[in-house]
Amino acid sequence: MAANSRPIDARGWLFEVLDATVTSPETWLPIAGLTSFTHNPGENEETAETTAFDSEGYYEQDVMQRGATLEIEGQYRIDPTTKTRDAGQAYVDEVWANRLGIDSHNKVRWRHKSQTQWVIWDATVTPGEQGGETNDKTSWSATITRSGKPTSAPVSGGTTPTTLATKTGGDA
Repeated sequence: MAANSRPIDARGWLFEVLDATVTSPETWLPIAGLTSFTHNPGENEETAETTAFDSEGYYEQDVMQRGATLEIEGQYRIDPTTKTRDAGQAYVDEVWANRLGIDSHNKVRWRHKSQTQWVIWDATVTPGEQGGETNDKTSWSATITRSGKPTSAPVSGGTTPTTLATKTGGDA
């Protein structure tokens, strides 16, 4: 490892969902209030055993399918003045999570603030539990499952709703 490398802060990760109800310009909604995330690049992976007599007793396999999930968790957010929900969380819960079949897909993108490329997934979402106890803040979560090959795009604009033309590339 390079002597000058340092770990990055988990709080520096940015997650956004494409508002598919707005066709032009392409609008990305930041998901606010997140306190943790887990990227599992091996979720839904499938392999085929290729062990044969000439494997000399050693197991062999080929990867036949790649998959990935992203679990995001945080606090349910509202604007204290207007009482409106955080736009990103509201879109996930009130728009995306209610769609079925071919309409259940939506794009998400994520990156660390130190990175110059977004990872972009076509994905489906499973809404998570919400709750809390007497002295807690209300929790919020969702599991995002990648569908198909990931793409990437250069960062343009800030972390507020932005427009972006995507391009193919990248693995995540």
